[in-house]
Amino acid sequence: MKRSFSFGSLRATALVVLGTCLIAGTYGLVRLAYGLFLPDIQASVPLGSALAGYVSSGASASYCLGAVVGVVAADRPRLLVVGAFATASVGALGMALAPGVGLLVPAVVLASAGAGLASPGMVGVVARGFDADLVARAQATVNSGTGPGLVGAGVLALAVPDWRAGFAISAALTAAAGIGVLLLDRVGTDVAGADPAPRRTSPGGRTWLGALGRPLAGALLLGAASATVWTYGRSHLVGAGASDTGSVLAWVALGLGGAATVVTAGALSARPAPRAWMLTTVGVAVAVAGLAAPGWLPGAVLACAMFGWAFVAATSALIAWVGELAPGRAAAGTSAVFVALVLGQAAGSAAAGAVADGVGLGAAFVGAGVTALAAAACGWGRRPAVVPEPSDRVAVSGSR
Repeated sequence: MKRSFSFGSLRATALVVLGTCLIAGTYGLVRLAYGLFLPDIQASVPLGSALAGYVSSGASASYCLGAVVGVVAADRPRLLVVGAFATASVGALGMALAPGVGLLVPAVVLASAGAGLASPGMVGVVARGFDADLVARAQATVNSGTGPGLVGAGVLALAVPDWRAGFAISAALTAAAGIGVLLLDRVGTDVAGADPAPRRTSPGGRTWLGALGRPLAGALLLGAASATVWTYGRSHLVGAGASDTGSVLAWVALGLGGAATVVTAGALSARPAPRAWMLTTVGVAVAVAGLAAPGWLPGAVLACAMFGWAFVAATSALIAWVGELAPGRAAAGTSAVFVALVLGQAAGSAAAGAVADGVGLGAAFVGAGVTALAAAACGWGRRPAVVPEPSDRVAVSGSR
């Protein structure tokens, strides 16, 4: 039976929807929501700025650890999905219930691991569930879940009585999405009951990793460039005169921009991945530079929306790029480039902080824009050789 990603295949469509919701939960509602709710958290828990920064670093390390697990267990996507919603939901619930920093800090760190596990898990689930000509579109749609998650976090920040209720709701929604993915991803079959032996996606040597040199370098630079927005974006807006509500609305606009990648996924996936990468990372550069002097709130909101679209679309291009260069190592390769992305964010946050202390946040945003252009340059040039897919195939039955 031919697999299909269309409304004509209810199971396939539902799997993409719930996979998108899982990414929305682990990234937008849990991992990235820590920065959004941080001012409210600090108002009720004795969490100073220095400790908050250390917690953020610990969360990044936890994300990287989850992504490394994704490399090791790349041929067990169901296990990765379980780990993703379990760590994100338990961590978010721990944050909601934490009476002080003693429980809050480990809960934040644990919750961030869910995002590191979710991306390779969903790459593996989608890769075996759709025909090759539809995988890129399905992956891009699932990956766009970060945008709706950011929107949801912003809505929660405006609507719920306090940040604890927001994280409790996020925990429940993330768990529900993960369980739904497991129910639709049947053991031993794909979403349409076809070929039960998917392509092997586990690592099998260094050759496949060496082929990803340019995507890895680009991911590192994109992470460094984007960190300025993720870490200091809301504070920069407030410092420029925006109200708390206005800065939250800018965050919502960022999420809406990310969600808009669903509309452009088809057009971008039709391009060679390096070209899509260059287009989107140039968009990141323009948006970040546009936030250097956010004196006019509508303009800042527009720049946030553009950043949201460009960043999420760029990460989708990364996944497609890995798929083009090492098709037999899609999940493991995705984990590797996302580790590079987060390591870049950690370095970028530190660099932006140093620049901000010496020159000002505006200069940090300009520098981030230049770094994004350097990331775009990684897509230029001749396409490197593709690593052949492994000739062996892995049976699914009994492997979970």
